[in-house]
Amino acid sequence: MPAMEVRLDERTLPEGGFVDLPTLRAVRLPRERSELVIGEGGAPLGGGTWLFSEPQDHLTEFVDLTALGWEPWAEEPDGSLTVAATCTLAQLLRIPARPEWPALSLFPRCADSLVASFKVWNTATIGGNIALALPAGGLTSLATALDAEALLWTADGERRMAVADLVLGVRRTALEPGEVIRSITFPAAALAARIAFRRIALSPQGRAGTVVIGRRDGNGAVTIGITGGTERPEILRFPAPPSTADVATAIDGIGTWYDDPHGAPDWREAMTRRFAEEIREELR
Repeated sequence: MPAMEVRLDERTLPEGGFVDLPTLRAVRLPRERSELVIGEGGAPLGGGTWLFSEPQDHLTEFVDLTALGWEPWAEEPDGSLTVAATCTLAQLLRIPARPEWPALSLFPRCADSLVASFKVWNTATIGGNIALALPAGGLTSLATALDAEALLWTADGERRMAVADLVLGVRRTALEPGEVIRSITFPAAALAARIAFRRIALSPQGRAGTVVIGRRDGNGAVTIGITGGTERPEILRFPAPPSTADVATAIDGIGTWYDDPHGAPDWREAMTRRFAEEIREELR
């Protein structure tokens, strides 16, 4: 097969290229935003834990986002937390705890729900997990439960979108061609909230059947995020602590229950209802 090339950097690849990705011809290493051009047959590369896990015969080029050198995370002047799309799970969990961010305790619980090895934790990225848009994406659960906002980049433009709106369905997102996730911002108010977490799987080390996360803000508003058991994130919002009937009625309106070997839709719905009621009581 034709030799693989590396452009924009002196970094070398294994001789003969990647055996498991025979269609790959180049890995570009952009040094600045203007070089962040992803054309037909191209894909952004963060950790690559999923890209290298199965055939990608439609791809001929990777654009390695880690070459841009983004800082893993930063506290903003308004007290919010911005996490780079290339921040790994291991880096995410090294963010120091602080009293004003009690919801930071949710980070390891969502990371643990991925049931991944330490090798994956040191490579997989928050942006990649969200962009993959799998129902059981633990970092999608984290970002949507805390009303996180994604900053989306192209080589010459940008826009912002709630992560809950970015993930449209199973392996479907609102990302436009050539667009990548630059960062995820967690608002200060959500980080300061009380949190309740529930998760279940059919086996001890299995993929999540449903993940239900509750949040009570300082003004009394309650948010319940549902992932894992639905095709896309479902967010239930209540301006004040809800009643049992309020929660049940909100769940009645969900029509995206997911069906795969990790759980039937009726079981996912039943467990979600149980967990949502437990969370309602816990946050009351």
